[in-house]
This record gives sequence, structure tokens and C-alpha cells, in this order.
Amino acid sequence: MSLGFSVEALLPSARVSGPLRMGLVKLTESEWLDPAPDLAARAVAFDAFPDSVAILPEAEAAIAELAELLGINGGLEACARAFWEDFCIITQPAPGAPFHLSAAAVAFPTDWRIAEKMGRPMHEVHQPIHGYAEQLASGVDKFMDGLQSFNIFGRTNAFVLPSGDLRYMPKLPPEQRFAHVTAENAGETLFARCEREALRRLPKSRAIVFTIGIYRAPLVSLSDEAVARLASSLEGYGDGELERRAGPYYAGALAAYAHDRARTAA
Repeated sequence: MSLGFSVEALLPSARVSGPLRMGLVKLTESEWLDPAPDLAARAVAFDAFPDSVAILPEAEAAIAELAELLGINGGLEACARAFWEDFCIITQPAPGAPFHLSAAAVAFPTDWRIAEKMGRPMHEVHQPIHGYAEQLASGVDKFMDGLQSFNIFGRTNAFVLPSGDLRYMPKLPPEQRFAHVTAENAGETLFARCEREALRRLPKSRAIVFTIGIYRAPLVSLSDEAVARLASSLEGYGDGELERRAGPYYAGALAAYAHDRARTAA
């Protein structure tokens, strides 16, 4: 299975049940980055939010290597403005040492702030994710340690949100964010948001480039199968994860909407 460049194409690969897993898919070079980026939207985001870029000195060599790989005359922000994906640089100070987030150009964050993550090891970067330390941290570190520069791997995250904004940085508590969502309007007011993530190692600097492409769509625009898959997450996530995703505030509306879609399709 490969990874497409839309919510509909990505959802089949997204985890909606069971324990945390990387869920990696091997990608070809042509499948790494979106071939049809909306660069105007990227420019608007970077112009409006200059704190979307942060760079530590240890990432400079990797950024120069990335720019050369992409054919970009400029630094990390120039790379991120030229493609749909956000770019993060992950470095390892010494063999066997923890990997750290050393640079990031993130136009379309999903409720996370670069300043809070910069310079931290991967297990701390992912600290808010329920179960990450117990279920995934050692596997992620082992995978990155063994990643070869001739391979590219991708994966998908999926969320149900009350907004189709490219930048999802909510300020209100979840009970207010989802207050307008009902079973009757869920198709128009609930959105599936997929993060299309990819990892590849740069051969010279040995840093890892982590890319994130954002895709979102209202539920009404998705197939019955896609809606049913999202609804299955209401019972599929482990203890605490649905709560972290604000699930209790949209669960009833999503379940009812998915049920109505299935009944209509029958």
C-alpha cells in the first residue's frame, strides 16, 4: 500500500484502533513530496507567523544538504515555502545517542508549538501522546538508528476536528470548540485531518528529514467507507487516547452521522 495526497487516499493507512504503531509504508522518490502544492497558502502562513521556523546550530549542515537535494537556493524556510510539506530536521549528536529535534519549518501545525519541542529528544517531543513512551519510543529510536539514506518511509495520522483550518492551533477548550457540532450537521462541521509524514536520512550529514503534509476534508465529502473508518476509532483507541483527541465531545455526533450514512447506503 502506498500513500496518496488526499484524506480519502490516506485514511486506509491511518491507525484507528489498537496500540500505537509506526505503520510505515515504503515510498519511492516520486512519492515523497506532493507534486501539486498550494504555494500561495504556504506563503501566507509563513508571512503571518514568523515563529514557524526555528533552527539550532547543529542542524545547519543538514539544512544545506537538504536544500541541495531539493534544488533550493536558500535555507529551511525556503525549502518549506517551495513544497507543500513542513520540514523538520532530526539529528543525533553521537552514535547511540538520542535523536533530537534540531530545526523545523512548520506552516501548518496540528496543535503543537515549535518552541516547546526544539532541542528535545524524540520521547519528549511526543510526550503528550498517550502510551508513546511505553508502546512506541524504543521502536522509533531503533528505526531511526537503522534508517538508510536510500530508503524513504511514510505513515499517516488521522484526526477528527471541528475546523478545516490548515493551521490548527485552538485556543478554546474542547467543549467550546465542538459545541456547534450536532448529529444533524456533523457532515459539514466535522473534518478529517490527515498528517502525511515521511522520514529519510541525508547521506552526508546523517540527519533525518521528517516531513509533514496536511490534508483535510469535511466528512460530507468523504466516502461511506472513510466515514465508517473514522467512526471505528471511537471504540478502537486505547485508554486515554480518545480523551486526548477530544473524542468525548464529538463521539455522539460522529457515531450518529456514520450510522445514518451506512443506513442510507444499505
